[in-house]
Amino acid sequence: MRSAFPLPLLLLGSLTGLTAAGPRCKPDQDTIGECHGPPTAENAKCVDLDLLYCNDVSYNKTFYPNLLDQKSREVVEFSSEYILLSVIHNLLQGECNPDLRFLGCSILAPRCDAGRVMRPCRHVCESLRKSCQPAFDGIDMAWPYFLDCDRFFVSEEEGCYNPLEKLRGNIDENEETPSNVPSSFIQFTHHSYPQMVRVLKKTASRCSHIAKTYSIGRSFDGKDLLVIEFSNRPGQHELLEPEFKYIGNIHGNEVTGKEMLIYLAQYLCSEYLLGNPRIQTLINTTRIHLLPSMNPDGYDVAAAEGAGYNGWTSGRQNSQNLDLNRNFPDLTSEYYQLANTRGVRTDHIPIPEYYWWGKVAPETKAIMKWMKTIPFVLSASLHGGDLVVSYPFDFSKHPLEEKMFSPTPDEKMFRLLSRAYANVHPMMMDKSENRCGGNFLKRGSIINGADWYSFTGGMSDFNYLHTNCFEITVELGCVKFPPEEALYTLWQHNKESLLNFMEMVHRGIKGTVTDKFGKPIKNARILVRGIRHDITTAADGDYWRLLPPGTHIVIAQAPGYTKMIKKVTIPLRMKRAGRVDFILHPLDLHPKKFMRGPRRNGYKRHDPLEDFDPHAENNGDFVGERRKPVHDGGKPWWWSYFTSLNHHKPTWLLKYH
Repeated sequence: MRSAFPLPLLLLGSLTGLTAAGPRCKPDQDTIGECHGPPTAENAKCVDLDLLYCNDVSYNKTFYPNLLDQKSREVVEFSSEYILLSVIHNLLQGECNPDLRFLGCSILAPRCDAGRVMRPCRHVCESLRKSCQPAFDGIDMAWPYFLDCDRFFVSEEEGCYNPLEKLRGNIDENEETPSNVPSSFIQFTHHSYPQMVRVLKKTASRCSHIAKTYSIGRSFDGKDLLVIEFSNRPGQHELLEPEFKYIGNIHGNEVTGKEMLIYLAQYLCSEYLLGNPRIQTLINTTRIHLLPSMNPDGYDVAAAEGAGYNGWTSGRQNSQNLDLNRNFPDLTSEYYQLANTRGVRTDHIPIPEYYWWGKVAPETKAIMKWMKTIPFVLSASLHGGDLVVSYPFDFSKHPLEEKMFSPTPDEKMFRLLSRAYANVHPMMMDKSENRCGGNFLKRGSIINGADWYSFTGGMSDFNYLHTNCFEITVELGCVKFPPEEALYTLWQHNKESLLNFMEMVHRGIKGTVTDKFGKPIKNARILVRGIRHDITTAADGDYWRLLPPGTHIVIAQAPGYTKMIKKVTIPLRMKRAGRVDFILHPLDLHPKKFMRGPRRNGYKRHDPLEDFDPHAENNGDFVGERRKPVHDGGKPWWWSYFTSLNHHKPTWLLKYH
């Protein structure tokens, strides 16, 4: 049982002096607006917005008195309403923040443009209340009166604005594409976060029959981690259609991958509409997911330095100062221990419990939850700082963690995957040792990650050891934040490689595992003799096993069923996955003992990812167990925070009084 979520001591200390200006209305009044009469002056005097908890909204001018008739900044800062905004993140354990804070700031510090008071949009308030009400109910808190959608918010016809525009990627009119530019035209420029969102959404709208955008979660600062998906049936997994992903901008100052994926999205859409048979085949047979920016907060820091900046630290990490490619669970160390034990599985290694004791970024959690939701087969993460393709393992098996060749059981397949990218990249194949990445020339511009340099907590190792997904890392160039004039050339160098690597998802074999009645068997194991790494079937009983050319003995098995063995030969030039189905029959006797997994607790361990809300901006903590409603007239656990900070008690926050 989790105890009440404590507020930061420093925050409490900074607020203990706020002892004036409580609510001007009693909670049982019919119309709170009677004592919080918003001003109606047409010519407001715009002043600088200098409220601490509202200094990151999308505007910088406000006016007094505000929409609650609070006549100065000092009055606002001493009010219970402002105190609520300052602690709402902790009270709701990260849910609906900073959305709620931005919404509240639009009332306490309303937008002022050219002497005109701007009101926030009613539909934004209504949408947020609908999605956030369960969080308030979970802690027995009433919806704040000053966020009454009918009283303080107006319609679009009345000239409202969206107070969440900074989070949702809305852009100013002067950032729109010039009207004389064709919709299929790719602008080879750097994209701010709002511009990226606009391009991805416009692309999905233009190709709505094969594309859609969705968010896998939120960054620490509250930005959506936006994905654009391409498929002949976007939004759903199709039987035997493999799932592929590209992830860019893991390090915020390594921006080439982000731009390449924005361009790739536009290219896929345009070429599909133009009837390009290669692109149509790829999209019709593959579900493709592109996440251009995993670290939009870090990108903002790097972008402030300007294009052409070639630093190695500024903007690399997220807003929590965490390196996202060192933040995943270290399963490689556990793999090395398990590999020495015969009969123990070394795949689908569970996340150790101690991992959750440390600081885990919301971006990292969002990726892990994404991977639990979709049965990815193949992936690449796009970086910058060199010109080479690296593949797992990234963490060395050397006892002193020094660099050392540390292959996975699928070393041969990983080399084929890496070459699929490098061999068609003109600069990676350039024979000049003086070029960027020339020190990798003799290796064919590919390298085992741990043989290059060793690090733990990487995303590629986690993909391989926790899921079915094979992931490589592509270093796209020695300049992390290239100047804008270099982007078109970089696109020309990488376009064919990006396409060629995506097509590799169709190598090897695929099929279904069912019982004798045709019912799919979920989580059945697909074993390949000689390769100590199994993959498992998805919810529909389908599987994809990346394999190099050659003859393989493939085994399908599941608890309670007999196993089936098949001999499979993959021709050298075969580019489409061979179909290999398995029908398993139930055992007549007690099920055989299957290979033991790395955990034998006798019970199913709780997975903290099940509690994680990826769409809440949060400080790295999971949403804890919700408190039970208070019906006996007692005060909820959070009430003491307000009574200790302000002699005006915000009874308008009590659901039961």
